[in-house]
Amino acid sequence: MTASGAWLLVVEDEEPARRLLRAYLARRGYRVDEAASAREAMRAWEAHRPDLVLLDLGLPDLDGVEVIRRIRRDAVTPIIVLSARGEERDKVAGLEAGADDYLSKPFSIGELEARIRAVLRRLGPDVGPDGRLRLGQVELDPVRRSVTVAGDPVHFSPREYELLKVLLSNQGRLVTRERLLRAVWGHEHAGAREYLHVYVGRLRHKLADAGVGPAIEQMIATEPGIGYRVAAPRPTVPLDAPAAV
Repeated sequence: MTASGAWLLVVEDEEPARRLLRAYLARRGYRVDEAASAREAMRAWEAHRPDLVLLDLGLPDLDGVEVIRRIRRDAVTPIIVLSARGEERDKVAGLEAGADDYLSKPFSIGELEARIRAVLRRLGPDVGPDGRLRLGQVELDPVRRSVTVAGDPVHFSPREYELLKVLLSNQGRLVTRERLLRAVWGHEHAGAREYLHVYVGRLRHKLADAGVGPAIEQMIATEPGIGYRVAAPRPTVPLDAPAAV
């Protein structure tokens, strides 16, 4: 999906911020609905099923995390959290509930638009007709359980392979450490964060040696204190963008 004409739902209880977001995004070519509460947000979402939801967590009638959970019961609609809650636990709670990305207030509205474009471009992984997952020159074949870089095979241990598979299946999304640990090592290791540091390092090293090069640090990027983001583009901020929201 391209950004042009995408339908956004802005959920923000502070009217000045909500109006600013709507006005700016409308000028950039988006169709925008707005809601000031969780109840209004769910009505608007049910009525129009927007392409993406921009969600403040601090709503007057219900915590925004619960709104994420309700949407996730029925749909995979992308959700970007916008919140003044900057604590790690709040970010993790939103992402674990199903949000695709998180921006702490105050933020550059240009960065917000770049995040919107990134999520809309990557609503799902790059999957070929044969079911293979692709990221640049990296290709993972889930049937043969093999990985190649530019057509050349690269050996990974079973754990390394599973970790890479989960990451490639979530391209463009911010994936928490806890989610990765549960997916690869199981619930009993959900707190063993040191595993990820070691294994992600191994993935980067092997892919770099296979020809990906220094770009691997951007392809599998660390979000400090939260998790990892795969193939998230480095956005440029429009020169005419207001400073912050």
